[in-house]
Amino acid sequence: MSSAKKANLATNLGIISGQTSPADYDEVDRALRSYGQYWAEGLKLPALGMDLLREHFVIGEGREHLVAAHAAGKGVIIVLPHIGSWEWGGAFIASEGMPMTVVAEELEPPELFQWFTQQRERLGIRVVGLNSSASAVLLDVLGSGGVVGLLSDRDIQGGGAPVEMFGHDVTIPAGPATLALRTGAALLTACCYIGPGDDHYAVISPPIVVERQGKMREDTYRISQIIADELADLIRRAPEQWHVLEDRFGVRS
Repeated sequence: MSSAKKANLATNLGIISGQTSPADYDEVDRALRSYGQYWAEGLKLPALGMDLLREHFVIGEGREHLVAAHAAGKGVIIVLPHIGSWEWGGAFIASEGMPMTVVAEELEPPELFQWFTQQRERLGIRVVGLNSSASAVLLDVLGSGGVVGLLSDRDIQGGGAPVEMFGHDVTIPAGPATLALRTGAALLTACCYIGPGDDHYAVISPPIVVERQGKMREDTYRISQIIADELADLIRRAPEQWHVLEDRFGVRS
C-alpha cells in the first residue's frame, strides 16, 4: 500500500476518533490488519457454507427493524458504511429469505468485476454495476418489495448530498434518500462488524422517518444528513474497521 494511502488512513482515523492529529502507528496498523482480514474473509466466504456462516454471524441489535420493514412489502433500503464485512450480512439475510441487491463500482478489467459479481451471487447477493441503468434496477427491486444495500459513506461519483460528518463538510450519495422518498421503501442504516474473535456482529438502526416536507432536493439533503449522522455513530463503534483510504475530509494537500 502506498504511503499516501496510509497517510490518508491515519488522518481519517484521527478525525473520526476526535483527535487533533493523525492516528498513531499502532492505530493505523490495527486498521490495516482489519482491512486485510476483510479481503481475506471476503475471498473465502463463498466456500464456507451457509451453516458455518450462520454459526459465526449474528444480528445482535435491531433485527426486528429489518423483519418488520421487509414484512411491510414496500421495499427496504439498507445504508452501510465501508466497515467490517457487509458481505457476511448480505449472505445471512439472503439465507433468511431476504436477498439483497447492491450497487458496486465497476472494476477494470471487466473480467475482474465479473468474478467479484459471481462470488457475491453465490452468497445470494445480486450485484449491479454503478452505471446509468443502476437506478432503474433498484427501483424495480424496491417496487417488488425487495432489499437494496447501498454503501454510502463515500461519494465515488461526486455531486452527492452535502452533509456534515465528524465535524467536516463532505458529500455522500443522495441515492438512498432519493430512492426512499420516491418509493416509500423503509430506510435503515446498518453495520456488520468483524469480531469478536471469528464471529461477526451486526447492528441495524431503527427506520429513518421519510416524509416530504418541502422541495425534493431539500428533503433529500435533510434525510441525507440523518443518514450521515447514523453512519458516523456506527463507525465510531469500531473506527479501526473503517476501510476508507482516500482523503475523505479534504484536509490533506
